[in-house]
Amino acid sequence: MSHMTKYLSIGFLLTLLALSSCAPRLQMREASKKLPDLYRKSTTDTMNTGRVKWQAFFKDPDLSALIDTALHNNQELNITLQEIQVARAEVRARKGEYLPFVGLGAGAMVEKVGRNTRNGAVEESLNIAEDVKFPEPLPDYFLGLHATWEIDIWKKLRNAKKSAFMRYMSSVEGRNFLVTNLIAEIADTYYELLALDNQLMFVQQNIEIQSNALEVVRVQKAAARVTELAVRRFEAEVFHTRSLQFDIQQRIIETENHLNFLVGRFPQSISRNADAFAKLVPDTLFDGLPVQLLENRTDVKQAELDLMAAKLDVKVAKARFYPSLGISAGVGLQAFNPTYLFKTPAALLYSLTGDLVQPLINRNAIKAMYLGASAKQMQAVYNYERTLLNAYIEVDNQFAKVGNMRASYDLKSQRVDALAESVTISTNLFRSARADYMEVLLTQRDALESRIELMDTQKERLNAMVDMYRALGGGWR
Repeated sequence: MSHMTKYLSIGFLLTLLALSSCAPRLQMREASKKLPDLYRKSTTDTMNTGRVKWQAFFKDPDLSALIDTALHNNQELNITLQEIQVARAEVRARKGEYLPFVGLGAGAMVEKVGRNTRNGAVEESLNIAEDVKFPEPLPDYFLGLHATWEIDIWKKLRNAKKSAFMRYMSSVEGRNFLVTNLIAEIADTYYELLALDNQLMFVQQNIEIQSNALEVVRVQKAAARVTELAVRRFEAEVFHTRSLQFDIQQRIIETENHLNFLVGRFPQSISRNADAFAKLVPDTLFDGLPVQLLENRTDVKQAELDLMAAKLDVKVAKARFYPSLGISAGVGLQAFNPTYLFKTPAALLYSLTGDLVQPLINRNAIKAMYLGASAKQMQAVYNYERTLLNAYIEVDNQFAKVGNMRASYDLKSQRVDALAESVTISTNLFRSARADYMEVLLTQRDALESRIELMDTQKERLNAMVDMYRALGGGWR
C-alpha cells in the first residue's frame, strides 16, 4: 500500500509539471538602444548643455523667480507628485504579498444540537461516562492566531513587486520630464511676453510718427499741395496702427495670465525688464554625443523603466501556469466555558496545512492574461524605440534651428536699419514734394512690420535655445 501511495504521488507531481509546461512559447524582441555615433555635425565633443542646472542656464532673475515659484505651486506638478505616492504605495502592497499573512482572531458562538444527531449522541454518552455536564445550548469560545503564506517558488510575487518598483521609478522620471517641459514652457512664454512688450513699444512709437506725418499732410492739403485722399489715407493708417496696439495689449494680458497659470497663482502683473530683450544673446550650446540622451532624457529613462516593468509582468503572467504552494497554520485556545479557555493543554489547538494547486479549468483565462502581458511588452519595446528616435530628432532639429534663427536675426536687423533710414528719407522727400505720399505710407508700414518681425525672430531665437536645452534633457536636475 505504501508503494502504491508513493507511485501515485510521483505520478501526480509529474502530471502537474506536464501541465505547467504547456505555457505558450512566444518570441519576444528586445528593444534596440542603438544610436548614431554623432549628430549631423562632425564633432566628438562630449560637452553637453543638458547637464547644466536650470539655475545656471537661465540668468534672468525675473525668469528664475517664476520657475522657482512654479516648481512649488504648479498644480499639474503637484498632481504628479501624488501619483508618485500612489506608485510607492503599490510597491509596499506588492512587497507584502510574498510575506506571510498573520491575523489575530477571537470569537464566540452558541450551538444547540439535537439529541438524535451524531453530536447530540456523543454529548449524551460523555455526560453518562465521565459525569461531565455540557451546558445546553453549548457555547464555544475561541482565541488564536492564523497565518497563510504562498511560497514564491516561481518568483511570481517577487517579480510583481519588482514590476511595481519599476513603475514607481518610472513615475519619478515622469515627474522629472514634466519639470523639464514646465521650465521650458515658462521660459518660452516669458520671452514671448518680452517680445510683445517691445512690439507694443514699436507700435506706440509708430503711432507718434504717423500722427506727425498726418499733421504734415493736413498742412500740405491746406496749401493745396495734396488732396483730401492723402489725408484720408494717412488717417486710415493711424487708425489701423492704433487698433494693432489694442490687439497686442490683449495678447500681453493673455500671455501674463498663462504665465500665472503655470506658476500656480491668480492673475497679477509679471515682473520683467522688456528693455533688455533685444540685447539678449543666446548662450553657446553644446549638444555632446547622442548616447548621452540615454542618461539625460527623462522620457527615455521612463520608457526604459516601463519596458523593464512590462518584461517582469510577462514573467508574472507566465508563472500563473505553474503550481502554487501555499501553507496555512493556526494556533489558539478553544473551550465551551471561558473559565476553561486558558487551561492548557486541554484548550490548546493548532493546525498546519500545505496545498499544492495546479490550475486546470481556468487555463484559457491565464493564457489570455499571458498573451496580453506579452503584447504590452511589445508595446513598451516600440514605445522605447520611438521615444529614443524622437529625442534624437528633436536635438537635430533644434540645433539646426539655433543656427538658422541666428542668421535670420542678423539679416532682419539689417533690414530694420535700412527701413528706419528709409522712413526719414521718404518723409523729407515728401515735404519737399519729391516723393508721393504712398511711398511714405508704405515705407512706414514696412518699417513697423520689420521691427515686429525682428522681435518675433528674437523670440524664436531664444525659444530655440530653450527648446534645445529641453531636447538635450536639461532642467530636471
